[in-house]
Amino acid sequence: MKNLHLVENPLIDRDITYLRNIETKEYQFRLALRRISYALVIDIAKSFGLKKISVKTPLEETVGHKLLHQIILVPVLRAGLSMVNSFIEMIPQAKVGHIGIRRDEKTLQPIEYYYKTPQNLDVSKVIILDPMLATGGSASAAVSFLKKRGAEDCTLATLISSPEGVAKMEADHPNVAVYTAALDRQLNENGYILPGLGDAGDRTFGTL
Repeated sequence: MKNLHLVENPLIDRDITYLRNIETKEYQFRLALRRISYALVIDIAKSFGLKKISVKTPLEETVGHKLLHQIILVPVLRAGLSMVNSFIEMIPQAKVGHIGIRRDEKTLQPIEYYYKTPQNLDVSKVIILDPMLATGGSASAAVSFLKKRGAEDCTLATLISSPEGVAKMEADHPNVAVYTAALDRQLNENGYILPGLGDAGDRTFGTL
């Protein structure tokens, strides 16, 4: 799993436990998800390029930094929306696109139903947001859609991944880094992650 970056620390382990617990309420789930997303964006940002600039402090002029590339966040609807605020707070100049992909429950194949992103994908760092990397079909399809429209530098940020999903991403898009807070055991016969946390979208938005 050469493209996998497992982001670990004790606070993430605590919050992943909140996400897994069936007794966790929607507001608790959202708060834990938000905290983990902060940890993910901080780790992903280690790969960002910087440009030196001049800045004046109250005492003197010194060297400062600004991000070298435009950042475009692309949440996969709808669960990916739950990660946007944390990323925007850390990267306020980021632009946001959206991809709507649903999984056919019989074939488990992704179906695109919405797409809209900012311009200049080819010169931007694109971060795809999707809490669950299960079969990898939706994430791989999202990257393919973005690449067809010019994106060259893509990263996937996810909360929980399956080995099968990571393997598919590596096979389909070996140049796309996958950042995740937990690598779970396997998928079940219905394509859900085990032990997992259920459906991230339903638990975030209270649509169980």
